[in-house]
Formats: sequence, C-alpha cells, structure tokens
Amino acid sequence: MSPSAGGLVVFLLSVQVIQSQDGWGVNYRQTDICAVKGSTVYISCIIKHPSGKYPSDIKDRFWFTKEKDGEPVDLRTDSEYSGRVEYDCYTKGCTLIIKDPRKSDSAEYKFTFMTSKSGEKYTGSPGVTLSVKDSGFQVQVRRSDSTWLELTCPSSCVLSDRAEYDWSKNGEIIKRGSSLRVSSGSTDRYSCYLRGSWDNGSPAVYGPWRPSVSVSPSAEMLEGDSLTLTCSTDANPAANYTWYKEAGTSDPRILSEKPQLIFSSIQSSDSGRYFCTAENQLGRKRSEFISINVKYGPRRPSVSVSPSAEMLEGDSLTLTCSTDANPAANYTWYKEHGTSDPRLVSEKPQLIFSSIQSFDSGRYFCATENRLGRKRSDFILIPVKYGPQRPSVSVSPSAQMVEGDSVNLTCSTDANPAANYTWYKEAGTSDPHLLSEEPQLFFSFIRSSDSGLYSCTVENQLGRKTSEFISIDVKYGPWRPSVSVSPSAEMLEGDSLTLTCSTDANPAANYTWYKEAGTSDPRLLSEKPQLIFSSIQSSDSGRYFCTAENQLGRKRSEFISINVKYVPQRPSVSASPSAEMLEGDSVTLTCSTDANPAANYTWYKEHEDSPRASGQIFTITDFRAEHSGNYYCEARNEMGRSNSTSFLMTFSEEKGPHEAFSLERDQTTSLRSH
Repeated sequence: MSPSAGGLVVFLLSVQVIQSQDGWGVNYRQTDICAVKGSTVYISCIIKHPSGKYPSDIKDRFWFTKEKDGEPVDLRTDSEYSGRVEYDCYTKGCTLIIKDPRKSDSAEYKFTFMTSKSGEKYTGSPGVTLSVKDSGFQVQVRRSDSTWLELTCPSSCVLSDRAEYDWSKNGEIIKRGSSLRVSSGSTDRYSCYLRGSWDNGSPAVYGPWRPSVSVSPSAEMLEGDSLTLTCSTDANPAANYTWYKEAGTSDPRILSEKPQLIFSSIQSSDSGRYFCTAENQLGRKRSEFISINVKYGPRRPSVSVSPSAEMLEGDSLTLTCSTDANPAANYTWYKEHGTSDPRLVSEKPQLIFSSIQSFDSGRYFCATENRLGRKRSDFILIPVKYGPQRPSVSVSPSAQMVEGDSVNLTCSTDANPAANYTWYKEAGTSDPHLLSEEPQLFFSFIRSSDSGLYSCTVENQLGRKTSEFISIDVKYGPWRPSVSVSPSAEMLEGDSLTLTCSTDANPAANYTWYKEAGTSDPRLLSEKPQLIFSSIQSSDSGRYFCTAENQLGRKRSEFISINVKYVPQRPSVSASPSAEMLEGDSVTLTCSTDANPAANYTWYKEHEDSPRASGQIFTITDFRAEHSGNYYCEARNEMGRSNSTSFLMTFSEEKGPHEAFSLERDQTTSLRSH
C-alpha cells in the first residue's frame, strides 16, 4: 500500500492476533496508534482463516467504532466520517483509511466480517485505539555552542524512522533534513513539516523581538503611589523576562525575573533608568531604557559650613543648604530674630558672607520647598569671633547721686569671645587707679571723695577698647565751714580786713555772715563768701560766724573773734562827790576812755613834770588849798596816748574849800606809730 499524495502517513505494524475457536481470526498490526490533525491514518488488519476455509468464503466486512441495537455500524455509513473514510480490502486483509482525522475520531476501531455460513460473524476485539492530537510537531532547540543552535522536529506521535522533514524560514522552505542549524539571537521564524504535508507543520519558533515596556498608571508618579512596569515581546518558545535598574558605572542590578515589575509604594530611591530583557533558547533582546521619575517633597535639609574653622570678623563664609526633592526645591535662608518672626536673608541655596561681621553672628536655618511640601533644617549657630566694640557705661540709678546712695556703674560691650572688664578712676597726672576687674563697679555707700572721672576697658585675645570717661558727681550738703582771716596779723583800727568762709559742698554752698548781738538774734552782715572791712573800726570788734547752705543741708562755722586794736579815745574825768566839798574832804577823780588794748592811766597837775598818780582813779583824801590847780589824766596803750581835758580844782575862801569841776582845756591825744 502507498499513502495518498500530500498527506501524513501513519503506518501500523502487526502486534496482536485475535483468533476464534474454529480457526478464524484478525491480526491488527498495532493496537495503539497516534495521529495528528490534518494527516491520513491507515489502520490495517489481516484475516486468518482455518484450514479448509478460504478468504473467499467471507461475504461482508467493515470497520466500526459504534454499535446500534447490538449491531456494529459501518464507518462508511457514519455521518461523522462522511467523505473521510475509505477501505482498501483484499483477499486476506483490509486497511481503514481516515483522511483529515479529528480529535473526535479518537476511539477504539474494530474490524468485523461475516462468512457465507449463515449466522457466522467474527470481530477482532480488542481493537485498535486511535488518539488524534492537535499538532504532531514541535520544534526543539538545543544550543550547540555560544553562536549556533540546533533545531530538531520531534512529533507527539511515533512516526516511522524513515520520516523526512522540510524546514522553512519565514514561510519559505530552506532545507530538508532531520535537523536545522541556525545562529543564536535570530528573530527569523522557523517551522518543520513532514515532507509533503504543508498543512500540518510545527508552530514557528523564533527568538524574542525587542521588548516594549508599558507603565501603569501613566500619570505623574508621586512617592507612595503604586506603579507597574510591564515587559512584553513576541517569542516562541515564550520568553523569560528579567528586570534591571541602571547602577551607574557598575553592572545593572537585577530586580525581578517576572514580566511585571511592581512597586506597591514607590519611593524616591526608585527613581532611575530601568530596562527589561526577554530571552528564550533562540536569543535575548533588551528593551529601551524607561525613566522612572518619582516626584516627592523635600527631605529635611542639611547645612554645611565652609570653611569649618573658627570664624573671625572679616573672613569669608559660605553656608550651603542641601536637600533631596523632585521637582527641585527652592531654597530660603532665615536668621533668628529674637521673639519676632525670623528674618529672610537669601533665596538661594548658598548664603555667602564675603566679609562676615560681628552682627552676622546668630542662629540661621534654611527652608526647602516645592509644590509637594516644605521642610526646614536644624538651626546652625554662626559664632563670629571679634575684638570688643568700644564699651558703653550705664549708671544706676541715673538720677542725682547723693552721698550715701548706692550706685552701680555697668560696663557693656559686644565681643566674642567674651571680654574681660577693668574699671579705672582718673588720678590727675598719675596713672589711672585700678578699681575693679568686674563688669560692674558698685558703691554701696557713695561718698563725695568718689566723685571723679571713671572709665572701663574691655579686652579679649582679639583686641582691647576703652570707654569714654563717665563723670561721677556726688551731691552732698556742706561740711562745717572754716573761716580764714586776712591779714592774719594784729588788726588796727583803719586797717583792711577780709574774713573768708569756705566749705566743701556739692552743689556749691551759699554763704551768709553774721555778727553776734548779745542776747538778740545775730545780725546778718553779708551773703557772700567773704566779709570785707576796707577800714575796720573799733566798733567792728566782736564775734562773727558764717553759714554754708545748699539744698542738701546747712552748716555753721565756729565763732571768730575780731579784736580791733586802737588808740585810747579822749578820756573823760568825773569827780566824786560832785557836790560842794569842804576843806579836809576827800575827793576822787575817775579817768575813763575807750581803748584796745585797755589803757593805762596817769594823773598830772599842770606845770609839774612828775605825775601825781597812776591808775584810773586819783583820790585826794584831805583837800587843802595847795591842792588847787588844773589836773588831767593821760590814757595810754601800745597804740598811743590821749589826754583828758584839764580839770580845775580851786580853793575859795569866800565859799569855802570846795569848787565844781570845770573843763577848760582841749584834750591832748598822742598816738603811737605802727
């Protein structure tokens, strides 16, 4: 037998004999056969007859799979096989030909025949089991080396060793043979066919096409979103997928070996360039890069300081604010401003001080912001080192200082590092007197002696400065005034004399001069510091004192005695008794004058050289006629002398020995020169 042209031929070999007791039998060449859709199936059997019987005795024969009412149904009459079934029978056997087998044709096929003897019927059972499959061929790939692949075309059904194959490339026959050698990495499509059976070739095998990548969702990606990258290609056998992320100069990092790369909560660190590969036994292809750009708000910024060494006034300094954000953040620099809102100082990533000053010291921070958020850095302290500024001095209390008050002088400056303080008091032409090495100079009980000019110095390792002078003017009431006399020599009547009252007081005292007036109130003489006598008189003698007064008090000096020296005034003479005197009576003459120092008295009788008596009183105990005459007294002191008027005593015989005193002569005064 030979197969019909253009079909797949399935040959069946005899493996089993079914024989009846009387010698009739059926030999099936194969009990299990496999066929593919679109091929032609041949199922053959041989009829065995007993001796004395001949195949010509067989009257009817056919193949069946079904029975109806207990009787086999000839396949030629089965509508499911209509036009597809033929018998090729001969004397000793019969072949069933099934064209274009279907999967529904899978069944147990049996051969039955009837002889000429009435009622004699035989069936070969068990029969032949047919399995129809969709495709009988599947190209297998085996790598022979790094460059070449070997393709073979095994069938899902057992075929004859003599089966021949055609190989096609992209639909065109290129070779006949059991295998095909092709280069690795090709995307050409290869199929194998049983020779002459173009309707039933193997599925084409081919390497992956360049894979494409899809992103879902395709909108903007925000940190925390879910994201799926899908790698797809066309390949047979199906491709295996691998996902990679670019890693700079290093080899790409493998992330997944599945078609999809899934981010359940995508992070900023997932931004980057990705690609996938698709690979089967025929080759490997890589997708284009896909850029994943995750948007996120700024991270908490960090601040760097350059240079990081100690900062001196006048140095240059750069503060750099850095963060990670997408889209890129905008930067703002602020300086802390006490209890007020921070002061904006820059809107750039870097805050640059080309020549930093002391007032730039402080606490700074930067803020970073994009449309997805805002973050602030920690504070950065900028401690600029600088020498002291000129110090200022404050006085507390600032009101008028009165002796006995507590007063605090405070020296203040701006310096970094902190300054050391020293207080000085001006000491005329000498070096200033060091008082304290503290910022404050404290007077718990200030005195007038503390008045003066004060200054403080401030110093650190970068410089030294001195404050302006501060004047301390302690107010106090007058001290007890002292009195000076000029000239201090003996005072003579007619001399000039100055009494000066002086005291210590702040504010300056007002002066008043007084002269004692006995039991009466002292008599006010002057309201000036000096009491001046241009020509002092004896009447100016007396006890004087001055007062010194300001709003804080009043003080009085001790008494000063003014003793004016002067020549005796013209003495006066008085007689006692003043009535008529008789001879033998006693009479007393008294000489009186005003003089300083006190005068010494001497009594004279005219025309006599020798004095009659000394002393202020001259007594004649027994008055006689010889006592008559002119008497006078002389008053003398160291300043000079002065004579009284002559006093005439006469003895009258008519009236008796008595007479009244009479003054008839002018006073004679003699002054001592000085």
